[in-house]
Amino acid sequence: MAATTEAEVVSNASGIRLLAAARGLGVFRAGRWIVRDIDIEIATGEIVTLIGPNGGGKSTTAKALLGLIAPDAGEVTRADGLKVGYVPQRFQIDVTLPLDVKRLMTLTQKHAPETIRAALERVNAGHLLGRAIQHLSGGELQRVLLARAIAGTPDLLILDEPVQGVDYAGEIALYELIGTIRDELGCGILLISHDLHIVMAATDRVVCIEGHVCCSGAPRHVMGDASFQRLFGQRGAQSLAIYRHHHDHVHDAHGDIRPLTDADGPTDGGREDV
Repeated sequence: MAATTEAEVVSNASGIRLLAAARGLGVFRAGRWIVRDIDIEIATGEIVTLIGPNGGGKSTTAKALLGLIAPDAGEVTRADGLKVGYVPQRFQIDVTLPLDVKRLMTLTQKHAPETIRAALERVNAGHLLGRAIQHLSGGELQRVLLARAIAGTPDLLILDEPVQGVDYAGEIALYELIGTIRDELGCGILLISHDLHIVMAATDRVVCIEGHVCCSGAPRHVMGDASFQRLFGQRGAQSLAIYRHHHDHVHDAHGDIRPLTDADGPTDGGREDV
């Protein structure tokens, strides 16, 4: 039976306060399991990155952790009084709607003008306060949405593909900014990424999901790797890391799982290249 609870004091194995956790999480919709048997936890000051193919259940997992959708199996636990900041995967507005950045910052939660200015300044977007949302670039919009998410000083920040629609230089800049926010606010971060192999270097743990947890572990830092520096530059090598998958199974065309054999050859999850 599925359950969602709040706990006053919950800690992980290292004794650090847990912000949100799921055990055996399952979400069943339209006659099938979107995700099943998901175990995941995010602690204070920790960055956890979710990766996996499109439709694999990353956003569903995050929404279940947040309480935006009810789980159909397993248990979700959140710290008592948890404050959450959320940057959605897609933010669409009517181009005819007269909406500027200042108004966007107060659509769902009221903030004092000085709080709004401080949040925008923290993400280097203070100059955008009076700008119409329709006229922002992809990177500018992501910074504004990030400012909106941190204005309430959250304990947990959930970022659903925050670098989607941003060019390479903007991606590195956003990763640097996210790391700075974690350090300054001391919050936990759950970051959902569209990339299966390259992740934010500050990530503490990577979890690969395709309907279930396929594998998890720490990324490999490459700031001292000369070949990586040639590809991405010194700044990129400092901001990005590689995650090596270690799947023991494959998903067939119907989504069914079977053990990995030598006959399968290299799989996408087992790639060793950059």
